[in-house]
Amino acid sequence: MLAIRLVGGPERSEALALPIRPDGTAEEGAAQATVLPGLPALADDLLAEATALVPAARAAGRAGEVHVHLRPGRVPTRLLLVGVGEGDEPGWRAAGAALARAASGETHLTIMMPVDATSGAVRGLVEGLLLASYRFRLTEAGEAPALAGVDVAVGDPAPYADAVERAEITARMTRLARDLTNTPSSVKNPQWFAEQVEAAVAGRPDLRLRVRQPDELAAEGFGGILAVGGGSASGPRLVELDWHPADARTHVVLVGKGITFDTGGISIKPVPAMKLMRKDMAGAAAVVAATLGAAALRLPVRITTLAPLAENAVSGSAFRPGDVITHYGGVTSETTNSDAEGRLVLADALAYAVAELKPDLLIDLATLTGANMVALGKRTGALYSDNDELAADVLAAIDAAGESAWRMPLPADYVEYLGSDVADLYSAPNQGGGSVLAALYLREFTGDLRQRWLHVDMSAPSWADGDAAELTRGATGWGVRGLLRWLATLG
Repeated sequence: MLAIRLVGGPERSEALALPIRPDGTAEEGAAQATVLPGLPALADDLLAEATALVPAARAAGRAGEVHVHLRPGRVPTRLLLVGVGEGDEPGWRAAGAALARAASGETHLTIMMPVDATSGAVRGLVEGLLLASYRFRLTEAGEAPALAGVDVAVGDPAPYADAVERAEITARMTRLARDLTNTPSSVKNPQWFAEQVEAAVAGRPDLRLRVRQPDELAAEGFGGILAVGGGSASGPRLVELDWHPADARTHVVLVGKGITFDTGGISIKPVPAMKLMRKDMAGAAAVVAATLGAAALRLPVRITTLAPLAENAVSGSAFRPGDVITHYGGVTSETTNSDAEGRLVLADALAYAVAELKPDLLIDLATLTGANMVALGKRTGALYSDNDELAADVLAAIDAAGESAWRMPLPADYVEYLGSDVADLYSAPNQGGGSVLAALYLREFTGDLRQRWLHVDMSAPSWADGDAAELTRGATGWGVRGLLRWLATLG
């Protein structure tokens, strides 16, 4: 991860980035920018040169726009003009992401910020830098970016230390979730995932961890997790991670779907739909990383995270369409489609949380349905809740973090589709919208917490097909940033 340093002015000047924004005084329809005023310790001649370069480069100042100018024989040798748009946190986040790519061949970069920059602007810049510079490789193939350190010149560094720390922790945990999700399933199975959590918690007495093995799951009645994991040689697990600070006034349970590979089971997927199914545990990665981040930030909220882990495989012991599963607590499901396995493991975890943990709020994240992308496209999660205030608060946090979600309905007339002739519930009806029905099915396991429950189907935004702003191709770590923003409001 890039080393970020706050400084009072430029100390190393091989490459220097200056922020520009749209010029509000320009004639209507003209794409023209101006250098932001108040940049600390910037030489007058360099400011004059940059001011002259802006119109020559036809710079508009849009967030994430970058123009690179060479200055042979002079210092700095390269001048980067970077657009920050309105100069708000999203604009600076886009600028940081763009600079991480434009300056990837530099060994060091200095970025000038106005002396009156907000903490949000600094946080956005640092998050953009750290997230866009992420790179996942299992081998040494390919040339790694040279950029290793960035100085952020802010005039007086002291007021911004907290913003940088929050940005660094958020980015580090998002990168962890990306690593976990990107890891191929030839390496990643339920035991491996649990071991990664154990390694992350090691030496942290303020975090408590329990990992249930298959025999414990059987003894306690986690029938959904056992059914989905029963077809694999890699047995299922249930990770329970608890952050319990002494000053906590609110207890939140986070649940994340952890299917380490999904073949579709007996209802096998076609190859094109199966090849990226290493990402089917992105919800579990997000909630675990968010809990670790909350502990690192010392957020005054109790968080218990449940990650039901299984590999949905094809074998003689795999569960079948038409089987009836008894979940934790005794509710039964008729399994109509073994490729609708995520809701079965989540049902166990939700029922356990309600019966045994009794939290104030219950949140689950899951790469649950392809219908998420059909409804909302590739970058937006589908959010469901019967609680207007909870939904609004979480949506606001997701937006502030630079992620995207849209609230979807829970229509009463769909509930009848969940009825089964042989069990309490029909797990995957064919009628109606798939993402909506999956949410309604999960709601059946929330008991007394129905009005304090929220579900996000984040299948689509969990993966990016290419680099875009702070996202890099592959796993996005979606949900970590939004959860941390929201959890920080509960103290």
